[in-house]
Amino acid sequence: MRVATDIGGTFTDLVYVDQNGKVGIAKTHTTPPNFEKGVMDVIEKSGIDQKAIKTFIHGTTVIINALTERKGAKTGLITTKGFRDVLEIARGNRPDLFNVRYQKPTPFVDRYLRKEVDERLDHNGNVITSLDKDQVKEVVRYFQKEGVEAIAVAYLHAYNNPLHEKETVKLIKELWPEVAVTASHEVTKEWREFERTSTAVLNSYVKPTAASYVDRLNTKLLENDADSHNYIMQSNGGTTTFDQAKETPINMVESGPVAGIYGSAVLGEMIGEENIIAFDIGGTTAKCSLINKGEVKVSTDYYIEKNQRSAGYPIKVPVVDIVEIGNGGGSIAWIDEGGSLKVGPQSAGAVPGPVAYGQGGTEPTTTDANLITGRLSPENFDYKVDLDHVKKSIDEKVSKRFRLSTEEGALGIIRIANSNMLNALKLISVRKGYNPREFTLVAFGGGGSMHAPALAKDLGVKKVVVPVASSVFSAWGMLMTDLRHDYIQTYIKRLNEVDLEGLNKEWATMENQATKQYEDEGVEADRIMFTRFADMRYIGQEHTVKVPVPGGNLTKESIQEVIRRFHDLHEKNFTFKLVDSPTEIVNLHLTAFGRVKKPELQKLERSNDNLESALKEVRNVFYEEEGWLATDVFHRELLSPDMEVEGPAIIEEASATTVLYPGQTLTVDVYGNLIIDTGVE
Repeated sequence: MRVATDIGGTFTDLVYVDQNGKVGIAKTHTTPPNFEKGVMDVIEKSGIDQKAIKTFIHGTTVIINALTERKGAKTGLITTKGFRDVLEIARGNRPDLFNVRYQKPTPFVDRYLRKEVDERLDHNGNVITSLDKDQVKEVVRYFQKEGVEAIAVAYLHAYNNPLHEKETVKLIKELWPEVAVTASHEVTKEWREFERTSTAVLNSYVKPTAASYVDRLNTKLLENDADSHNYIMQSNGGTTTFDQAKETPINMVESGPVAGIYGSAVLGEMIGEENIIAFDIGGTTAKCSLINKGEVKVSTDYYIEKNQRSAGYPIKVPVVDIVEIGNGGGSIAWIDEGGSLKVGPQSAGAVPGPVAYGQGGTEPTTTDANLITGRLSPENFDYKVDLDHVKKSIDEKVSKRFRLSTEEGALGIIRIANSNMLNALKLISVRKGYNPREFTLVAFGGGGSMHAPALAKDLGVKKVVVPVASSVFSAWGMLMTDLRHDYIQTYIKRLNEVDLEGLNKEWATMENQATKQYEDEGVEADRIMFTRFADMRYIGQEHTVKVPVPGGNLTKESIQEVIRRFHDLHEKNFTFKLVDSPTEIVNLHLTAFGRVKKPELQKLERSNDNLESALKEVRNVFYEEEGWLATDVFHRELLSPDMEVEGPAIIEEASATTVLYPGQTLTVDVYGNLIIDTGVE
């Protein structure tokens, strides 16, 4: 049996598939700060025999929470003499150019904990000044005195030659075995001093937290006599072992959300849709990503806390290209100083939750608004719902401020939330030159199917797909993922004068490193597959384009093919190409997959041909343009393949609701996915 669990801000999800291909799901409330308890709770709720679990895959928000809430370890930094302030200097990329009060983000390491030592390499990795080990010893003693819990080591040009970083780490572990240590070359071998240092620091900052969490989770699994191969979801869309996750936890920064993106690509392949907009609405956030021609875009240009007023903090590890905003089911509606209605990013979360939960929440949320407008039924909540209490909250906090009825105030909350989500969808589509009409929207998460039909119509998307088990779809996506490791090495060479023998040797070294790592993880050689890319640019440019590179030994002919691909991709990305201009490689990027057996989706059996048998009730629902409409409400589990539902309608399941608008139609495919025609011409 394969089991996947995903911790969200509000709920912890589980999906399992047994040896017969049967898929089951479960969902419980997240249990901060002891997140592993929520995992064990959802396993127990699912009713599965834990001894039967052979593969366990886990996605978690522990790392991103530790970063955003500043709950990591007290961290010290050791760096090359003269580079103490690289975190403070950062980049000249202030996003708000005309803000005279702009302040750079505060470094995660205070200046008194940033220490320099004598050592120096040139840009080719040759030693100019040897490492002064006595200075390292002195710094370690200082960090011990200051109560440091983790140390980051980032030396100049260590991406090319990690000799001094390795010597430093070895010395630290001899002097202080208990402290968590990260050398920059262990997490990234790309150039750019600030980004590389930032990544090493953030990895160290969360390393004790990650180790503690993974160990607690592993202990809980062992206590229940589990004998499974355990993996954790990474930000690149693949999985890794528990042990590796403890060493480089920064690779888990988007652990949970990317699984749904990858799952959308797998689902798209199954149903014949290669252009996908993956859209996930949870209890706290909404996430979206664009999949073009079946390709999930992965980038190392990732930032946390980057917005219109903050440059954020760079993390130079492979992360699926994703846009995330603070709008979900638990997002709180509030009035700003100017008297405008806002929704999010503050969230009621799992505790106390929306007002409807009756667990102490007092601020109206998106979930409360959907309840008042009839889109949600009180019967589908885990708690007894006091509708009068919910109405009172919306009235006092929103409706009376704008002289609106209760339902109009609730609809206002929904429309503001939709507007926020629509902006995020535009960021990954229209703003990047893609026509939304050419894409299908896959909606999942607890709130995805509730908001997607309206958003798709506004965006111009013609089709929405609500997958089976949509509320736990990210966990489902984990069941479809392979093991994955990315190896990126800065290798600056002009292609018209590249040394083919040296280039082929570099690829071989990276592939041998990947093979060795997978062997250590128990993966057979015949299950390993490599994909090569090169980050390339025209001479004199700053930024690059990622270009696919053929496997095997490269020849002069294959180099010309790579150059041709670069010109075409550069034109696609930047609308022009300079075919007579010389090109160069900046980074070599090897992706190594460890293939795992995927569960096969079972086709849905036709239980009946009578749509009326799936009808639950007729309920009044408040729509944006039409007001209150008598709306058919159907049980999703009673819908059979090829059934067709016309809007307005509501499709309900245990932990998700699909809202169909007037003029929209819904059909059920052979797998049980809901296919919505949005009415867009």
